[in-house]
Amino acid sequence: MTTYGWAEEAADARPAVSTVRRAVRAAERGVTLVEVLIVVAIMSMMSAAVVVAVIPKFKDAQVKTADQSAREIRNAVTRFRSRGTDQCPTVTQLVSEKEIDSASKVDDPWGSAFKIECAEDEVYVLSLGPDKKENTADDISVPKKTAGR
Repeated sequence: MTTYGWAEEAADARPAVSTVRRAVRAAERGVTLVEVLIVVAIMSMMSAAVVVAVIPKFKDAQVKTADQSAREIRNAVTRFRSRGTDQCPTVTQLVSEKEIDSASKVDDPWGSAFKIECAEDEVYVLSLGPDKKENTADDISVPKKTAGR
């Protein structure tokens, strides 16, 4: 039996046409509820991973912001005291005396007021930290207080 080249080509073309038809029917069918739920579950897992990665960075940024604000307040206290007064000012007093700009952040990132302590030759600016409790490990002090102070 002799076969002609065109007959073989036609036989090969049939599966390709049926594959195309199946793809078109699948596209017309739309998306099932299960497929939508799978996509939502995958997106939820991805967003949870992003949250887990971002929250520690946010907490670190809060600590850095508190430290920077405390340094600015300490510099303002030093300028205030260099005018010849031994008085230890409050943050409100520094703002009213224009040592600190009224638009500056005068509270720590956790909403507590900074505490200013003046020694004879040293000024400490303290933030209670995230737990808002005094003398705990998360307190922020500029400069760092040593155990004897």
